[in-house]
Amino acid sequence: MLIEHLGFRPLVDPSAYIAPTAVLVGKVQAGPRARVMYGAVVDAEGSEVQIGECAIICENAVLRATAAGERDFPVLVGDHAFIGPHATLLGCVVEPCAYIATGATVLHGAIVRKGGAVAVGALVHARTVVPEGFLVPPNTIAIGDPLELFSPDEKEALAEAIKSLGFAKAAFGVEAAWGDRAERYRQSSEVRSREFGSHFDDKMISS
Repeated sequence: MLIEHLGFRPLVDPSAYIAPTAVLVGKVQAGPRARVMYGAVVDAEGSEVQIGECAIICENAVLRATAAGERDFPVLVGDHAFIGPHATLLGCVVEPCAYIATGATVLHGAIVRKGGAVAVGALVHARTVVPEGFLVPPNTIAIGDPLELFSPDEKEALAEAIKSLGFAKAAFGVEAAWGDRAERYRQSSEVRSREFGSHFDDKMISS
């Protein structure tokens, strides 16, 4: 399904395949021989999403850009990149020939360099850079530039590393104190409510 959003329509190369239940919203470009499979959602919001030549977006993946935070965060997927089932890419860059495995997540401002891999269930946090050819192991959290790896049970070190990223400001433009989770999440939902409210005027182009 192709949907016009904020006056922008998805542009799909004639050789690209968009599955009938995939959804492309707004300023999205799908390059030659790109494949966007069943249940995938590709949403440009107020920014853009670019899917390169022969890039593969598997079933139920979510690619969402945003312009709601401290700056514009497009989603840029390079040529021959592979985005696995149920992966989530939010306002990030995946360079050519990189691999994002099933259930992996890459957040705002992060970059996965050429040939890098994010294994099953791993998280690349905001503003993190995965070096060229580097593997983020399964179920780990990659943070920073230079990158550090954390396991989920390293709670204190992980919390400090995430705090240093300023994630709420980057992703949502939110300035709430780190310790006030409820206020931070309240402000974040207000930001996304305004952003997502722009979809009231969307127009379906084709299904």
